[in-house]
Amino acid sequence: MLSKFAKILTRNPKIVITIAVLLLIPSLMGALATKVNYDILSYLPQDLDSTKGEKVLEDVFHDAATSMLIIDDMPEKDVVNLKEKIKLVENVNDVIWVDDIADISVPKQMLPKMVQDAFYNENSTLMVVTYDGATSSEETLRAIGDIKQLLNKQCFLSGFSAIIKDTKDLSDQEIPIYVSLAVIMSLAAMTLCLESWVLPIVFILSIGFAVAYNFGTNIFLGQISYITKAIAAILQLGVTMDYAIFLINRYDEEKSKFEDRRDAMAQAIKSTFVSLSGSSLTTVAGFFALCFMRLALGKDIGIVMMKGVILGVLVTVTVLPSLILQFDKPIHKYMHRNLIPDFSNGTNFLVKHRWNFVCLGLLLIIPAAYSQAHTQVYYNLDRSLPKDLDSIVATDKLKKQFNMASTHFIICDDKLPSYKLENMTDEIKDLDGIESVLAYNDIIGPAVPDAFIPQNVKDVCKKGGRQLIMVNSQYKAAEDKENEQIDKIIGISKKYDNTSQVTGEGPLTKDLIEIADIDFKVTNYISILCILLIVGIVFKSFTVPVFLVSIIELAIFINMGIPYFTGTIIPFISPTVIGCVQLGATVDYSILMTTRFQEELKAGRSRLEAIKIASNTSFKSIITSSLVFFCATFGVSLVSKIEIISSICSMLARGAIISALVIILILPSVLYVTEGIIAKTSYCWKTIKKNKKAA
Repeated sequence: MLSKFAKILTRNPKIVITIAVLLLIPSLMGALATKVNYDILSYLPQDLDSTKGEKVLEDVFHDAATSMLIIDDMPEKDVVNLKEKIKLVENVNDVIWVDDIADISVPKQMLPKMVQDAFYNENSTLMVVTYDGATSSEETLRAIGDIKQLLNKQCFLSGFSAIIKDTKDLSDQEIPIYVSLAVIMSLAAMTLCLESWVLPIVFILSIGFAVAYNFGTNIFLGQISYITKAIAAILQLGVTMDYAIFLINRYDEEKSKFEDRRDAMAQAIKSTFVSLSGSSLTTVAGFFALCFMRLALGKDIGIVMMKGVILGVLVTVTVLPSLILQFDKPIHKYMHRNLIPDFSNGTNFLVKHRWNFVCLGLLLIIPAAYSQAHTQVYYNLDRSLPKDLDSIVATDKLKKQFNMASTHFIICDDKLPSYKLENMTDEIKDLDGIESVLAYNDIIGPAVPDAFIPQNVKDVCKKGGRQLIMVNSQYKAAEDKENEQIDKIIGISKKYDNTSQVTGEGPLTKDLIEIADIDFKVTNYISILCILLIVGIVFKSFTVPVFLVSIIELAIFINMGIPYFTGTIIPFISPTVIGCVQLGATVDYSILMTTRFQEELKAGRSRLEAIKIASNTSFKSIITSSLVFFCATFGVSLVSKIEIISSICSMLARGAIISALVIILILPSVLYVTEGIIAKTSYCWKTIKKNKKAA
């Protein structure tokens, strides 16, 4: 069946390319229709109190998306005019300022102290803007863009939604640069490693089809995260380029055996598809592990990239053969000399000093494991953005002028007696780091009967059987002090109302920290177990998977331990992504060398001869693959202003090189030294092929 399919493909390359090009149309439509989510906190599990509270804020109070607008040195009548203009912006739910509580003709000094502290600071005033949509909905982000058009240099818009809007604008601006840089640098790497000037361009075209199909089919997911959008094309380029190299190498090998190059390509397709199906499994397994994160961002990246790898394999055995056949003459006409040196002398040195390199690997384990375990991570999402972004400047100003770094929302029963509400808020006000607490009684005053309060004012704090308390904290989200503060607030609110929920950026980030710590361990265990199983089945061995995975885990530990030595604090998502992706994507390098080692042993060669041949023939492929992976990601790490993206790409680039170096320097020695153990713990590890003459 596969042979017949391959023959049909190779006889109709122009038709295959035409179909491939036509498929780009629905792919483009699907990519454009796929929404992008810029709010990482929205990927938290929906069964948490913080996410349930966020839902109440969104559905009942329309406060899930809230911005703080700081206005400097503006007359109050102009502030009122600005407020009315903002209220007219589509998808703005309400704008809350001091004039909702008292007429602006009333002197500031006569307002309750709580109100003064909340809305005024010297020559600055604070306005709260709420939106109809969710924190990161298109409607909210569009409204923020419209509001910014109304503001001048005296106005500073802060809040999580404003940060998300700036993240979106920056990400959308940078992504074309990422992809262009990845393509250019990958072309340079392939030109260096391959012997044809034309072949790298053909490879890039082929991967381009796979990337387009992958993004087009994301429409079935409904939406993807901006992180996935930013790195998916680059990752797909880096991890699937190997497949194209496998195909062209096999095609060149088969050409001498067939008179018709189309038959040679058909045989190459058949052979490559079988090997790629197994090889790609380890990469798919690495991304599959991400799907087990409770933080749904992992599932988002995992599904998109698993799909990308599978599509990469399919394009490699369908579209790429047709492209190669169409461009076969220029590919083999415009050649240059091999720029990668011969490694035979280096292989001899490695084998001669094999015990030294085995000891080197063992000695590296302790510092590598210690450093990666002590690498610090941060969870504060605005920390990953440039400090000169408008929303970050506004957030810093909010902290400095109003001593307000974050806002918590307590949602409780609106039937809670006034005295209990007062006791609750008094206890919260006494906590360290609390700047202010705005509850219904604080705004209206306990002496005013509920019936006398206008409904629009009442709706600010009471709605749908729930009431809202706003707690302004001096601490930033993700800080240890803030997390302790949130725990205490939750304890106090539950004491007075066990149905209460505490939400906001701080509580959501606190849950993110707790979930991410577990996710990191779970995904790493799953990726290791999956790849151990796959490699064990491929080699029919108990020990080969242990040795190969251990080698890559050493490379991962070294990679993730480097920030410890450099004093760098990395984004929380980086270790989880690196742990799974580096293992899944680079274990192929070690499988390649081990497979060739086993083949040479089965051919009757000695252990020494086998490891020399395996190393010499594998090093070029390993260097080519790792260099392309490095180039596809390294450029992005240099230009991206979003640290989450630059950190992931930087560690992936570094990880590709470290994995290649560890495999080249240590794996040959490990295979040579442990071959006796491997033979005893593997099924048919070394079956010597009999010479025909001897037979």
